[in-house]
Amino acid sequence: MTVPENETAPARPSDTDLSAAHASVTLLERLADKLGGRASVTAVYGEPVTADGVTVIPVAKVAFGFGGGAGREVGAAKSGDGGGGGGGAEAKPLGYIEIRDGTATYRPIRDPWSDVVLPLAALVIGGAMPKILRSLRRRG
Repeated sequence: MTVPENETAPARPSDTDLSAAHASVTLLERLADKLGGRASVTAVYGEPVTADGVTVIPVAKVAFGFGGGAGREVGAAKSGDGGGGGGGAEAKPLGYIEIRDGTATYRPIRDPWSDVVLPLAALVIGGAMPKILRSLRRRG
């Protein structure tokens, strides 16, 4: 099939484009390997601890993410290649498993905000609500 003279054929990726894409894929694979190997509960909180017949095993939510890209600028008097990437990991403690006398018990780590601040806020709002409703009725 031939292309009419007034139309241009779709651009094919050059060797430079393919090498930049290969470099991006390689970078992402290396990031995934490094982060995936290190993003664990043990890496953040350590090994389970045993003392006085009680074993404590930390429990956490571990997540990681990464991204990268490559680009090429081609145009009048402009040319260049570029690429980059990055990643990160997060570990949030959820609780621990306590093993005592052959019985395992999960103990959650409570968030002080939900234990103290939210009930206090509910009390303040609940105490102020009747006054607010009375003042709204007087206006109406």
